[in-house]
Parts: sequence; C-alpha cells; structure tokens
Amino acid sequence: MGGQTTFRFLDLPMPARAAALGGTSMSIWGDDINLYFSNPALLNEYMVKQLAVNFCKYVSDLNYGNVAYAYHVKNIATFGAGIQYFNYGSFDKRDEYDVSQGKFNAADYSLNLSAARRLKDTCFSVGATLKTIYSHYDIYSAWGSTIDLGFTYSNKHNLTISLIAKNIGGVWKPYSSNGAKEVIQSDVQLGVSYKVKKAPFRLIVIYDQLLKWDLTYKSPLDETNQIDPFTNQPAKKLTDADRFFDQFGRHWIIASEVVLTKNFNLRIGYNFRQHLEMVLPDRATISGLSFGFGFAVNRFKFNYSFTSYNQAGNSHVFSLTTNLGAYTVVKKAPVAP
Repeated sequence: MGGQTTFRFLDLPMPARAAALGGTSMSIWGDDINLYFSNPALLNEYMVKQLAVNFCKYVSDLNYGNVAYAYHVKNIATFGAGIQYFNYGSFDKRDEYDVSQGKFNAADYSLNLSAARRLKDTCFSVGATLKTIYSHYDIYSAWGSTIDLGFTYSNKHNLTISLIAKNIGGVWKPYSSNGAKEVIQSDVQLGVSYKVKKAPFRLIVIYDQLLKWDLTYKSPLDETNQIDPFTNQPAKKLTDADRFFDQFGRHWIIASEVVLTKNFNLRIGYNFRQHLEMVLPDRATISGLSFGFGFAVNRFKFNYSFTSYNQAGNSHVFSLTTNLGAYTVVKKAPVAP
C-alpha cells in the first residue's frame, strides 16, 4: 500500500517455519505452537505448555521477534498468549538547524491473546486472536487493536484447508492528535496443504488477499501510472492478458515441507508477489525465495529460515521451542476420527 496503512509489522512472518514456507503456515495442522501465529484455528491440545521464542535478523540493523505460550482447558478451548515486537533501532535526533538533540528509539509492539476449539466429532476447528498494538517513535505514539478469525478443516488423510481473516480492526489513538486516524490493512487468506501418502512431502498452496484483486503498487505522484515507480522510467505497456496474469500471480504462495524423519525436515517456499515487488530490473536475483530447516532434540525444537529480498538485504529467522510440562510430548497431532 506504499505507506498508506499503519502497523504493517503485523504482516511479517514471525516464526522461522512460516518464513521458510513463503511467509505463512496457516494451513498446516500439527503440534507446533508456532503454527497458531499464522492461524489461531490451528491451536490444539497437543501444544499445551509449549513455549516458543522467535528472533529475526531483518534487513540492515532492524530486528523483530516474539514469545508465545499455549495452555489447554479441557472441554473448553486451547489458549495462546504472545508478545511480538519490531525494533527499528536508535536514531540521531536533530532540530531544523541540524543541531543534535540526542537520540531516540522507535519500536512497535503487539500483545496477542488467542483461543481455539475443535468442534466435537468433526474435522473443523475455529479460533480467534485479539491483538492490542502499541507503536512508539520518539514523541509520537499510537494505539490500536485488531482481531484474526480462523477456520480450519483437517482430516486423517493429511488434508488441511484453512480460511483466515487477519488484522480486522482500527486505531484508537493516532500518532498525531491533530491528524486523521491511520488505516490498518486487513487480509483474507485461503490455504491448502496435503501430506502425500507414503511420501515425505507436504505440498502447500496459499491464495493471499482473497478480497482484493489488484495488488500492484500505484504511486500517489503518478495517478496515470505512466512511470514505473521502481525504475523511474516510462512504464512498460502490458496487454490485457499480461496484466491479468501479473495481477493473478501476485496472490500466490507455493511451498513444500520435506519430512525426512520425525525429528528433521527441510522447507522451501516461493512468494510471487514478494518477487515482483523486490526484484531489481538490472540484476538477476532470487527475490521471493525462502528456505529453511527444523530439527528436534529431546524436548527442544530448533528452526531456521532464510528469505531473499534483494541486494539491500535478506532476513534470517531463528526459532526455539520447548515443552515446559513434566510429561512426554505426544508425537502426533490429533485429527478428526
């Protein structure tokens, strides 16, 4: 949206598993607490007492992360709680005469509370996450809240279908008391994953921004779209067919998870929109590609992902998960009978 909406840090893939799969894991049913960050309907009792810590070394010196914990109340629901942040770092503060006024910090925070329930004797789960958001840039601050609503179908044949509406909400207090309230961008995603029978592959397909067709960037300085906003050169004229496939492709994320053993797997994903927005016209890059791996040792799980943006930088996400309970972790997540 080119800076026309706020709290965009909510769109970033927080856990390493989601980042490695193109940016989301919203359609994978399992026992990993990090799954519910992409879709609250994935919360289940096999995540009980899991604690996850995620950290991302983002572009330049930016970084973000979160902490999440899950708890199950029998016959009621599974609950999750987490705190996420985005740290922009420290900046020099100067007045209009370029006189130093010291330094200031900028950061975004979100407190997330989630609940999910498997509908009795069915293959369906529903869940919701309430996010309370606080943003602070020097003397400017803003408050807001959003809600995610998730719906998941998962059967014993390893097929999972999920639908989620994300970041539905608004700003309570804008950055400027004299300005209009900023807009929070919402999203609706549809995802499908299938673990191939007797093969170590899970195939994943995500359709992003279900309710918005045109995801191309339009410069507010060039309403006629005659200039390419990234090259500052005359925009290439597209045929109707080219324009259709360009816009259609921006919605898709494809990914795969290779389950080599119960304790080790590999992941790879490709985000078409990210590639089209990040690729440089004069250089061959792998923008939009992400990959990673995960392994488990005793009650600890470690995950890593790498995401390629462009020459300006890439991201590395590290995740550590452990079970704080005193019992043996169940190996297989529940599915419908």
